[in-house]
Amino acid sequence: MRPPICTGISKAKGTPASAVPNPIRLRYADERSNGIQSQRRAVTDIVPDELQDTPKPSPSLTAVAEYAAEIIRERIIKGDLGPGARIVERKLAAELSLSRTPIREALKLLRADGLVEISRNSGARVVIHSPEEILALFDVIGVIESLAAERFAARITDAELQELETLHAEMLAYYADDNTDDYFRTNSAIHDAVIAGAHNPSLAEAHRRLIARTRHGRFMAIMNPARWRQSVDEHETLMAALRNRDALAAAEIWRAHLLHTGETTAEVLRQAARSAK
Repeated sequence: MRPPICTGISKAKGTPASAVPNPIRLRYADERSNGIQSQRRAVTDIVPDELQDTPKPSPSLTAVAEYAAEIIRERIIKGDLGPGARIVERKLAAELSLSRTPIREALKLLRADGLVEISRNSGARVVIHSPEEILALFDVIGVIESLAAERFAARITDAELQELETLHAEMLAYYADDNTDDYFRTNSAIHDAVIAGAHNPSLAEAHRRLIARTRHGRFMAIMNPARWRQSVDEHETLMAALRNRDALAAAEIWRAHLLHTGETTAEVLRQAARSAK
């Protein structure tokens, strides 16, 4: 277990962070839990194999496809399906007890996210990004998220700040316990909360179109202990800027935070390429 981290947050002894009502956390959890649960319920309504060529998917088929896409997406983010890995429809359908139709639709959704490429001859594969492409992608994401942090810091309410404090405390606890999965989930919720706090639909839409392609890189980055520690420090600096309503400081640290993540991810890809030779 890591040594405790000073958070600057006072909390009643014996009260876990998870017991504190937190609208941001609940919204994040509800989106994931409710969506997945409803998609699981829809599994029983899958269109039978003989209807696989139906041009327009039914609502139930769409829900199951989204459920399957979420499972595949998580595997890509965490590296269970690495860059260039082939995704075999028949194998995945059998594993998830689904027909191939929702798997095929799920792969189309992931292709739209930029996570999968589909070829008539070789089927579906996880997209391979070069180090240069990763740097360019995080450069753009860094601009978007730093602008969001600037806007958020300038107008953040006490209630919004308290919600973020709770998420931040949870993230630090997961870091201290070396719990990468829950750390990453809470870390992502913080990034999403900053985007939402900007109250700019155009910015949020631009972010949504790109963020799926950076999730794997962000997860890879925390596998590097030095980068993980640096990332936590950067989150601490962001929180200090938000508490002080310092918009410029929030923008500066958040841009640096994303650029550092991109640099770490690009270096991981370079090392993998050298090892493969």
